[in-house]
Amino acid sequence: MKIIKVEPKDFGSNAYILTVDGKTAVVIDPAESSVITELASRNLECKYVLLTHGHFDHVGGCRALAEYGAHIICGEEEAPLIFSKEYLGIFGGVNVPRFEVSRTLKDGEEFSLCGIEFAAILTKGHTKGSMCFLAEDNLFTGDTLFKLSVGRCDLPTGSITKLKGSLKKLSSLVVDYKIYCGHGSDTTLSFEKKYNSYLSED
Repeated sequence: MKIIKVEPKDFGSNAYILTVDGKTAVVIDPAESSVITELASRNLECKYVLLTHGHFDHVGGCRALAEYGAHIICGEEEAPLIFSKEYLGIFGGVNVPRFEVSRTLKDGEEFSLCGIEFAAILTKGHTKGSMCFLAEDNLFTGDTLFKLSVGRCDLPTGSITKLKGSLKKLSSLVVDYKIYCGHGSDTTLSFEKKYNSYLSED
């Protein structure tokens, strides 16, 4: 599996393009419509979009990809929140191009997209329905876990108590996954277990 990291040009999250056949792709958190340019430059067709959560800085490119035929997937508890007043009112109000969620996921659900085997992990805390995604030896954490840090919990549906539980869930994973975060640098689970104080908090 090839992973292409697309860093934001404006105020957005990291986006990730995943492909195994060099033709079709899954995009995780398309922050901006510029991800289409990245896909086109590699002759890739985005078939599916996976959202770790529904904040505007992670979903800005969804409408554009949906217009090209991509199916958008997210956690079942997150789907109804994406266009809620609470989410759209973050930072004084944002304009998010409307799109439809095609499918929702449950905690622990395993599924296959474009020849890639995924597992969904519900990681409440940053938002009520935040999810991380496992794919081979890679973990896509959205805004749940960053290199040496974690996502904020003071936005709508956030909870520090639930985030601590989610971090314990991630720290219990035994494989040394490479971690692709929603913002900032890549890291590894072993590095975070050793140096990220949030993973060792009671």
